Amino acid sequence: MLQILVLHGPNLNLLGTREPAVYGAATLAEINAGLVTLGKELGVAVEARQSNIEGELVTWIQQAPSQFQGLVFNPAAYTHTSIALRDAIVGVGLPMVEVHLSNIHGRESFRHRSYLASVALGQISGFGPQSYVLGLRALVHALQEKA
Repeated sequence: MLQILVLHGPNLNLLGTREPAVYGAATLAEINAGLVTLGKELGVAVEARQSNIEGELVTWIQQAPSQFQGLVFNPAAYTHTSIALRDAIVGVGLPMVEVHLSNIHGRESFRHRSYLASVALGQISGFGPQSYVLGLRALVHALQEKA
């Protein structure tokens, strides 16, 4: 069975109360529960983790190949700042889909640049929690096509 790691970056633990006009009303727990359920429907195991600490996210990415076959990743604000996360993704060579709740290209100009987009299978943004659903579906499809 394929195993997928879903990583959530900084401040996503505040979903449901943080800027609901931008990020919606769904909590992180609700998003994660939906992904686990979808994973079961797709025949894959999903594990979700969140951290506000860049180094912890790097460590999880580095450890991922021992258990997981792919990543769905919302790097949040680290999208626009973290070469370390980009290098970790490249270093482990796992397929990754980048997701964002909001449309990062329709927001402030500093959010338009993603250091991870060029090393991702694809980027999905602007669909709220559906971005994660679409990202998981796309990653599973890509992994099954590759097998």
